[in-house]
Amino acid sequence: MNDLSGTAGRVISFLLLCWAMPILFHEIQQNGAELGVWRVHEPEAWFGQQLEISEPERENLARLKSVRHRREWWASRLLLHRMSGREVRGKVLKDENGKPRLEDSEYEISLSHSGEFVAVLAAPFAVGIDIQRLVPKITRLAPKFMRPEESACLESDTMIEQLHVFWGAKESLYKAHAKRSLDFKTHILIDPFHYQRTGGSFRGRLNIGATERFFELQYRLIQNYVLVYAFETSDH
Repeated sequence: MNDLSGTAGRVISFLLLCWAMPILFHEIQQNGAELGVWRVHEPEAWFGQQLEISEPERENLARLKSVRHRREWWASRLLLHRMSGREVRGKVLKDENGKPRLEDSEYEISLSHSGEFVAVLAAPFAVGIDIQRLVPKITRLAPKFMRPEESACLESDTMIEQLHVFWGAKESLYKAHAKRSLDFKTHILIDPFHYQRTGGSFRGRLNIGATERFFELQYRLIQNYVLVYAFETSDH
């Protein structure tokens, strides 16, 4: 995303009423990645007045049957466009594995949505992002994605939140890898860490045969949602 730029570590908070967009934050990370989260309240018709989309995008949008999913689709693309600073919007395209990319950009992008929030992460290296509403049923799903050494660091009073962080971490690494046939327990490994409700960072890796890829991950709580995002790093 060659238009995304800014001072490393600078945090930009937007309250842009002229856009009628409740962007919660747009941050530039120390490594140059850009993170944006938007709380979606606008009606679907409003989005069509803000963005011009291509015919393939319109066909993709038409396949979404629910109003909620269409609003999430619109919101993620509008947020990405606002973050880019471009006057002329770049289309969001997808490769053969379904990974999104921004037209005419060197940046990797990752998109996520859950409930009333959409999140976007962009950087000139591999990234992934996930936002999820906290739900108790994740405890039933945990055996499908948690390894024993990961489960060992869970604490009873914060287990639901921690499990969502682990899930979000593995989903983020899955998106960063952008290839199918990954097993969340076998191929995506998260280093145990001490969980804090104020947010924090930890590390993870993809272990695929003889290939390992290493990632820094960060997490934070936003009301009753968990946001997790990953940056590929050369540090082991």
